[in-house]
Amino acid sequence: MGLYPETEPHDHGMLDVGDGNRIHWETCGNPHGKPAVMLHGGPGSGCTPGYRRHCDPAAYRIVLLDQRGCGRSTPHASAYDTDMSVNTTAHLIADLELLRRHLGIERWLVWGASWGSVLALRYAQTHPSAVSELVLTCVATGSNPEVTLLTHGLGKIFPEAFERFLAELPEQDRDGNLAAAYNRLLESPDPAVRERAARAWTDWETATIPAPPRSVPRYEDPVFRTAFARTVTHYFGNDHFLGEGNDEGVVLRDAHLLKGIPGTLVQGSLDFGNLLGIVWRLHHAWPDSELITVDQAGHDAGAPAMTDALVTATDTYARR
Repeated sequence: MGLYPETEPHDHGMLDVGDGNRIHWETCGNPHGKPAVMLHGGPGSGCTPGYRRHCDPAAYRIVLLDQRGCGRSTPHASAYDTDMSVNTTAHLIADLELLRRHLGIERWLVWGASWGSVLALRYAQTHPSAVSELVLTCVATGSNPEVTLLTHGLGKIFPEAFERFLAELPEQDRDGNLAAAYNRLLESPDPAVRERAARAWTDWETATIPAPPRSVPRYEDPVFRTAFARTVTHYFGNDHFLGEGNDEGVVLRDAHLLKGIPGTLVQGSLDFGNLLGIVWRLHHAWPDSELITVDQAGHDAGAPAMTDALVTATDTYARR
């Protein structure tokens, strides 16, 4: 099956969402089609043209946006003076609502990958009347045990890379919240400290894909690398700004709020997030969901079998 052909936006703009932030958005496909919004990962990755290709452009009005601080949105998190205190989950959810109303959309399918799945789930839990369906992949829920797994836990699987990851931190910070410790370095007034921390963080990210360190091209862009590492550690180090109860998982706790919203979860069997059983637990707490497990796939929405399952899901919902 594969992805749909490349398509170009027919409209785009910069939306003032307050706090000095303007988010970049674009729409493509059928202007009168079923609305769908695509939520990128990271947090801080930004949207790329490939996201458009998961929906039939003849059937969908496809909306892409760069979340606060990344992509073409301004100000950019790579700039030291960008205020990260106004970049939280609540802010991103409010931005989605502003954009939905700006575009005159009543309800839309929400598609999310990785961090985008966390944002999509929390958005649906807090604004269920705005969500027609959910299509989620490389699924996460943003709970503290997931962060602990991705920082400390995978160290047992990738010990050499983990040793390098810890080495950049002050010795007294190596047993605590590693994301918060890295975020402190990324907020340093010294650009050399920020650069070393960003490189060390992205080396650890690529090591746990798994892939050889520094093999992901986007991490070779120093602007992207700095903004991405700063934003990820900002969220990871602050409970994903999900509030009290995130040690047990706020999104899982509130799964009952998804009742009545159809959803498809596409997960690779080798995605390390599966080690905690999060996706299985979410699926069983959300009766309106379907779980599709793709054998031999990891945390990679672009794997062919993952792509096929995601496109099948959006095609199915287009016919609803």
